[in-house]
Amino acid sequence: MKEKLSSLFSYVVVIAMALLLAVNYYVFIIENHFAPAGINGIATMIQYKTGFSISYMSLMINIPLCILSFFLIERKYAYRSLVFTLVYSFSYLYLQKSGLDVIQYNAGGHDTIFPAIISGVISGVVCGLCLRHSSSSGGMEFVSKYINKIRPDANFFMVTFVINTIVAFVSLIVYSDKGYLDYKPVALCITYCFVTNFVGNYIIQGAKQAFKFTIITTHPEEICEEVTHILKHSATKIEAQGAYSGASKTVLICVVNKHQLTAVQKLLKKYDNTFSFYETVGETYGNFKKIKQ
Repeated sequence: MKEKLSSLFSYVVVIAMALLLAVNYYVFIIENHFAPAGINGIATMIQYKTGFSISYMSLMINIPLCILSFFLIERKYAYRSLVFTLVYSFSYLYLQKSGLDVIQYNAGGHDTIFPAIISGVISGVVCGLCLRHSSSSGGMEFVSKYINKIRPDANFFMVTFVINTIVAFVSLIVYSDKGYLDYKPVALCITYCFVTNFVGNYIIQGAKQAFKFTIITTHPEEICEEVTHILKHSATKIEAQGAYSGASKTVLICVVNKHQLTAVQKLLKKYDNTFSFYETVGETYGNFKKIKQ
């Protein structure tokens, strides 16, 4: 039952993100004459030049990719990606024919950096949440997922970078229809890509950032006492022996949140024969049951 509810919630998120991306393109991108990242950027330029709707381009490109992902990647991923593609495409088509021009943000060629930033943030949220719920928002993400499956060690960043670079420089030609080269669409495309990747990576990595302290000390009991009662955390103790001196040591491992970083550093300064270092933890999972005393 819990698994079914979780799956249903994922579909709700995917549908909501598809609607959000359609609104994002209609309100912030199309009227400001710049191409976003990846294959959607190519579709945007085709619509600008020919009038052929992004909706139809999305269906023509992403439905075959969904079918391929069904056989080559994962069925659940293919189903959710197909739902996203259908909702996004038909939602954008509805907005395009609805006559809701009043809601569009047309910067009129001035301060167009703002719609690029806003649309980049929204697209980053869409991409990040779709990936966290085992779905794709289309285009290059299918390729990314497939490469990650067959080559987990491959650096997909370079593939994405090359494609986005091509999109950026093609936009220089597509949007320079006033008799001179207009570099503004290139700058807006690069801004959009940077913001989208930054926000998407933040969501994928998780907001529960923490710090893991590794403490080598001869005062394990005192430090554990302070960590437990002052910081309300626990620690894991590992008995160890110094490689050089042969003396008995204790290794403490403790994970604290970012607001407690300075407190732990101050705490450790009080003890001699204590060496420590900390590492950034991308996201923490799970919890221990609290024991009532």
